[in-house]
This record gives sequence, structure tokens and C-alpha cells, in this order.
Amino acid sequence: MPDPINPGRLLLLLFTLGVLIALIQLGLLQIAFSKLGLSSSSAYLLLFSSLLGSVFNLPIFTMRISPQTPPLNTPHPLFPGLPIWRFTDRMTVALNVGGCLIPIAFSLYLFQNSQVTLFEVIQGVFLVSLVSYLFSRPVHGLGIGMPILIAPLTAALAATLINPDASPPLAYISGTMGVLIGADLLRLKDIRKMGAPFAAIGGAGTFDGIFITGIVAVLLA
Repeated sequence: MPDPINPGRLLLLLFTLGVLIALIQLGLLQIAFSKLGLSSSSAYLLLFSSLLGSVFNLPIFTMRISPQTPPLNTPHPLFPGLPIWRFTDRMTVALNVGGCLIPIAFSLYLFQNSQVTLFEVIQGVFLVSLVSYLFSRPVHGLGIGMPILIAPLTAALAATLINPDASPPLAYISGTMGVLIGADLLRLKDIRKMGAPFAAIGGAGTFDGIFITGIVAVLLA
């Protein structure tokens, strides 16, 4: 299902597109994907699949939540004409295709086609998850926010220390999975307290964090 229209999330997606355009113009995106062993066609297929998939969410369960103050049916001051979700006493939790399922699938691909061991992956993901959880915070009207360079710097440093010979794939896996776990899964209880009627695991703004983290971590590794 499509993600509910949210002005804050829309602005984050536009910011992500701007960053990606800049990376493409500078040739950094191609460098990052070449480090992961991808051809140009495969890299852009992954890129556009992730961006397109970020629009779609797969509901997995619902849970009770507390009322939000102010209520969600209050028009947004900057975008009063946009349709919004009305408040109910239940939250729908979904998996975002572009920000959750595709990064998981690509991380599994990298794990199977690189010299990274399971123990190294566990170490890297644990470190990034811990840092992501400590630095992430609930943001009203958006979800979970986190300083954008914290996770990629942590992932790149961890990957370089754990396995210098395979640091790019380990940095991607650690960065994307670490943000997904630390800033998303472990923060579900905080999203629940915000009273939002919808939460997408890997959705914006964590989609932006996960996607940018993966690319920047590989560039730095």
C-alpha cells in the first residue's frame, strides 16, 4: 500500500533525490557501486528500484496506540490541502519495499558473494545498531530522525577495523541493517507513543537514512 502523504516525509524524499543527483553528477555513486562489484546497469536498477519501492508498504500487523496531541486531523500549516490520516486508536505497522525489503535482499546478496563472515556481519550490524539507537530520536510528524553522517561513519569505521579486505560490502551491510534495526525496529515503542496511525519499517525518513547510509558508508570504507 502507498505511504500516507506526509509533508515532512515528502521533503526528506526530495532531499534524498537532491543528494543522489549530486552523487551521480560527481561520479561518486558509480564509484560506490563499483566497490560492491555491480555493473552500471545493475547499480541503476538497484537505485531506481529502491526509490520506486519507497512508495509502497506491506502491512504486517496493527497495535493499539495513545491519542496524539495535537490530533492528526489538524490541517498541516504549510500544506493544508494535502490528504492526511485521521486518528484512530490503532497503528498499522508495515514493511517499506524500498527502505526495508530491497536493502535486506541486497545485503544477503553481498554476504553470499563476498569474503565477509557471519561473525563479522554480526559485529558490524551490532555496532551500527547501537550507535543508531543512541543517536536517533522521534520527530513529530516524521517518525525517527538521526544525524545523517553518524551511521555511515560508524559503518565505514567498523568495517575497516573488522575486515579491511572486504570493507565495502561489510560497510553496506552494517550500515543499512544497523540503521534498520537501531533507528527503526528498536524505536517502534517510541513511534507508538507518538500516536501516529501508520508506521513503515524502512519508510521515510528512515528510508533516507538507510539509503544514504549504505552509499556513503561504502564510499568511506
